[in-house]
Amino acid sequence: MTDFQIEVYQNEYLPQGAAEVNAIVTVTASGSPSAVTAPPDAEAAEVIIIDTSGSMQHPPTKLAAAKVATNAAIDALRDGVNFAVVSGSERADLVYPPRLGMRPATTVSRNEAKRAVNALRADGGTAMGEWLLLARELFATQQNPLRHAILLTDGQNVHERPAKLERILETVTGNFVCDCRGVGTDWEVKELRKISTALLGTVDIVAEPSDLEADFQAMTSNAMGKEIADVSLRLWTPQGATVKFVKQVEPTLTDLTGRRVETAPRSGDYPTGAWGSESRDYHVCIQVNPANIGDKMLAGRVSLVSAAGDVLGKGQVLAVWTDDTALSTKINPEVAHYTGQAELASVIEEGLEAQRAGQIETATAKLGRAVKLAHESGHEDTAKLLAKVVDVVDPVHGTIRLKREVAAVDAMTLESRSQVTKRVGRKSGED
Repeated sequence: MTDFQIEVYQNEYLPQGAAEVNAIVTVTASGSPSAVTAPPDAEAAEVIIIDTSGSMQHPPTKLAAAKVATNAAIDALRDGVNFAVVSGSERADLVYPPRLGMRPATTVSRNEAKRAVNALRADGGTAMGEWLLLARELFATQQNPLRHAILLTDGQNVHERPAKLERILETVTGNFVCDCRGVGTDWEVKELRKISTALLGTVDIVAEPSDLEADFQAMTSNAMGKEIADVSLRLWTPQGATVKFVKQVEPTLTDLTGRRVETAPRSGDYPTGAWGSESRDYHVCIQVNPANIGDKMLAGRVSLVSAAGDVLGKGQVLAVWTDDTALSTKINPEVAHYTGQAELASVIEEGLEAQRAGQIETATAKLGRAVKLAHESGHEDTAKLLAKVVDVVDPVHGTIRLKREVAAVDAMTLESRSQVTKRVGRKSGED
């Protein structure tokens, strides 16, 4: 059984008149290796969605690599896990099994599925909403609470209006988690991010088709390590308080504020998806009514709740008003770090957008700020990605020059990974 622990990091001391309370909530799930890596077979279901539009045949190595990757994902499934494979063009087609439904993973079913995958051909357009609808239909045929999908595409959603995709996302949200991957450089990061964010998954670029196999294998293995589905972060606040936002800030940035579901007076749940043995950080910001010097308030009560309503862990967010400026002006390192990480993601996206639009001055300022923030936070991975897009003159001050030519793959890699964060260093020895 997975055990959950909640830790709250904050500076609870506020100056007179202050009303905003910030806290970083760290949720850590741990359990015995057997419980985490091998949850009961009947609990999990997997749908693999492969783009088979005409562009996947240009070059032919793209579709060939997608087939190899899908077969690797099938092999990574635990015995007994229900699975299905979907091919996507301007419509969605069931590749395996032959009829609507899912099959438990066995030697026989894996081999049948791989033969069906190997027979796929590329043709047609792209309508990702249709792919997601078929995935929802497939999951609906099972009782499995742990529902995960992989979606691979190489292009943009040109055969479906954005408004239709929005409506479909509203329909499928909460039904399953979906990790999205774009192969090559002809797809759109914002489009896949919209899907992955709605479905509490990840988005990333796989620049070379030959890298798909390892990526699919890793995604499937990660999904197989989940043990508890549909866990929510529950936040209670006192009378007169307002929740400004709730965001996941590690390992990736995801704004959960608009996903709140009211559960009781002054209490609401925010979806966090499925959990295995892992740790995540959340930034909670609450607006309260200012109190008098010396007063102490419970500004928020944080709980982690299972789909069955069981409370898995608890924490408290406090507020204490003081006239001691040494206490009230101290910035909590966790809050400061993740505020900087959120700004880093924002200025990267704004800078790349300005660069694409030819707004040189804005792009230079935004990406220079990104270089400075990446240096300050020790986010070496992002710093390396930025160095492929700009010439770094002085990382301490964020002085840069825009490169005259930037490879599309470098810009897309930076954009797709802009919301991957680095955990703040802690004295306890955490990463």
